[in-house]
Amino acid sequence: MITVVNPAFLSMIVDNGRFGYGHIGVAPSSGLDRFACAMARFILGNIDSAPVLEIMGNGLSLLFSEAVTFAITGARVKGTLDDVPVEPWSRTKAPKGSVLKISEVLEGCRYYIGFSGTIDVDPVMGSRSTNLECRFGGYQGRPLMKGDVLELREVYDPVGHISVPDERIPSMGEPHIIRVLPGPEADYFSPLSVKFLSNRNEALFFKASARLNRTGIRLEGPAIQFRDEAEQSIISEGILPGTIQVPPDGLPIINCVERTIGGYARLAIIIDVDLDKLAHIKPFDRVILSVTDSEEAERLLQAKKDTVAFYVKKQ
Repeated sequence: MITVVNPAFLSMIVDNGRFGYGHIGVAPSSGLDRFACAMARFILGNIDSAPVLEIMGNGLSLLFSEAVTFAITGARVKGTLDDVPVEPWSRTKAPKGSVLKISEVLEGCRYYIGFSGTIDVDPVMGSRSTNLECRFGGYQGRPLMKGDVLELREVYDPVGHISVPDERIPSMGEPHIIRVLPGPEADYFSPLSVKFLSNRNEALFFKASARLNRTGIRLEGPAIQFRDEAEQSIISEGILPGTIQVPPDGLPIINCVERTIGGYARLAIIIDVDLDKLAHIKPFDRVILSVTDSEEAERLLQAKKDTVAFYVKKQ
């Protein structure tokens, strides 16, 4: 049993997400940093779909009412267990009655905590992820609050010590270089305004606005210009995480994991290997959009899979 002494900001239960319901407007609501979630499970020897906590901000405090092993991944944080420093991206055994505290986020934005047991919440549509807009999944469909109690089932004691070497941990600091493919409506925009889409030596530079969350990230910078003859909206269509839409004001919005449909022109699509970076973009961080092609995107994705598979095998 784990008691939330202080929930930090927007602490919530997430897993791999719920898929197959986009046609009725139900979004995936998965953990934003999929690699961090997967590594938390791997470090603990958990099943691939095990839920974890996704947290933002300083001040998290959890009381362990039973002995359990945990792992912190994602954003680099400074934490203690009963005032003893905790090593992130590593197994840590928490004795009964101990208290975990996160005092500072050093790099990145969202961090994840997995446990050697399954957080005991009921699945909704095949997932335990929290859908904040629909108010279901996770812990009563909402972020964690002070005094909430998380029950664990099938608690086990992992044998040995596993940690992720520093060189295997992705960089989460700014500037965030986001590689993209041209979107379905890329030709709606002035060629001069989006020349980066046809030239790898070009890039678009933005800052993330304060208007960002798990639904989307609004970028600020030079407005992208529509062609004179182009419509500034489209008939609403399905959108995927990583879709970059441009409303009439020309300032792009990156779709994250809480929307399934959109009516703005789709400038670009973020390639799969860079989607995890969206978890770590903070207000006013620098964001650089640069183009690649489908062959390179596939090569990068396979390289990432091969690297992770090799590391897991070595462990």
